[in-house]
Amino acid sequence: MKILVVGGNGTIGRKVVNHLKNKHDVFIAGRSKGDYVVDISDSTSISTMFENIGKVDAIVNIAGDAKWDTFDNLTEEDYYIGVKSKLMGQVNLVRIGQHFLTDNGSITLSTGILADHPVRMTASAAMVNGGIHSFVKAVALELKRGIRLNVVSSGLVEDAVEKYQDYFPGHNAIPMNKVINGYVKSIEGAESGKVIRIYD
Repeated sequence: MKILVVGGNGTIGRKVVNHLKNKHDVFIAGRSKGDYVVDISDSTSISTMFENIGKVDAIVNIAGDAKWDTFDNLTEEDYYIGVKSKLMGQVNLVRIGQHFLTDNGSITLSTGILADHPVRMTASAAMVNGGIHSFVKAVALELKRGIRLNVVSSGLVEDAVEKYQDYFPGHNAIPMNKVINGYVKSIEGAESGKVIRIYD
């Protein structure tokens, strides 16, 4: 398959790309580097990326920003960071990207454990994650041409423990192979409209 991975240079993205390359033709899109450059908070940038790459068999997104801060400190503009990037960025990848997918292609989005088990300072991130879960369930009912849509929601991954462990007291680190398999399940499997949770 020809697979586009948006965010393929990140902590999780690199591992997913390296695994997928064993069986598929993988292309990376990123904000500043990759085979293609894209800003998912800008729908024009998304459209340009797809026009440049053309048809693909699968789209995977492992990108998106949201502001982490205490609820009292979060401003309206802080919330819009997550809304424009991680929420609408992924919505627009589906909305625009479906037209560049082959029949029976798939789209895989990414969220995280905060949708179900938030921690302090994550009101914005938890909000957009939960929104994507509901979006995936609803849109999967309407996609045509056999296109499938799922979202991978992971807990704190092993490779990010050093950076984020203080935010997740008592959480078990998720082995990277389990996270990779979540994406493989979405891309190569048959399910649609699923939140693929990898929390332990």
